[in-house]
Amino acid sequence: MSIDDVEDRYRAPALDKGLDILELLAETEEGLSQAEIAKALNRSPNEIYRMLDRLVRRGYIARTTTDRYELTLKLFALAHRHAPMRRLVSQAMPILRDFARAAGQSCHVAVYDRGEVIVVAQVDSPHYWGIAIRVGARVGLFDTGSGHILLAYAAPAERKLMAEEHEMMPLESRPVDLEARLADIVTRGFEQMESRQTPSVVNLAVPILGPHGAIVAALTCPYVQRLDATAPDQHAVLKQLIASGTAISRNAGGAD
Repeated sequence: MSIDDVEDRYRAPALDKGLDILELLAETEEGLSQAEIAKALNRSPNEIYRMLDRLVRRGYIARTTTDRYELTLKLFALAHRHAPMRRLVSQAMPILRDFARAAGQSCHVAVYDRGEVIVVAQVDSPHYWGIAIRVGARVGLFDTGSGHILLAYAAPAERKLMAEEHEMMPLESRPVDLEARLADIVTRGFEQMESRQTPSVVNLAVPILGPHGAIVAALTCPYVQRLDATAPDQHAVLKQLIASGTAISRNAGGAD
């Protein structure tokens, strides 16, 4: 029996339809009408009506007063019921707040999960401006500080699988010196790179390690230079970030 035969045998069209709707709405900010959802999924409006109705009744999506559909926070709440993730975030948040206050910078924690680098915790700069990445955002694996940390500390077989699963950057766009760069990251214990998304931002990132030194997450600060004399410079902020990553790792059972 071929792989295609196995996939056909275990197909669940209704489940696929529901998941397609959720994934589509996750990519939109203002919601979509029934007709827009049907068009995007190449289905008729009548075909998806019952699925939309069930998703509304179960609380996964909401119908607005303008007859558009948008995600609720139910999926977010379900994700945070997952004990390891909930524990990581709860342990990290006090340390993130302390870092943000001391450094005057924003920071966030990102994890790798089945092909995605996802921000799971974030704290804003205490000042009136800063660079913040929203919780739930998906960021690049090959072109961000968080992604480099997650790759650098992964075992070779796991790194290969991560590269195969992640599709946010085409193969031809990946850095040619990536392996050497990842080796350097492990040697020095951090990543320090100019942002490839935002000018004048330097991504500072360190690992959060669990038991036996396994990578759990990346702690990243999108550093923006401040001009006031009392603001810590990049070197001082990096030192604080390393200390914060070590503290979170210790709470996760991964530091001496």
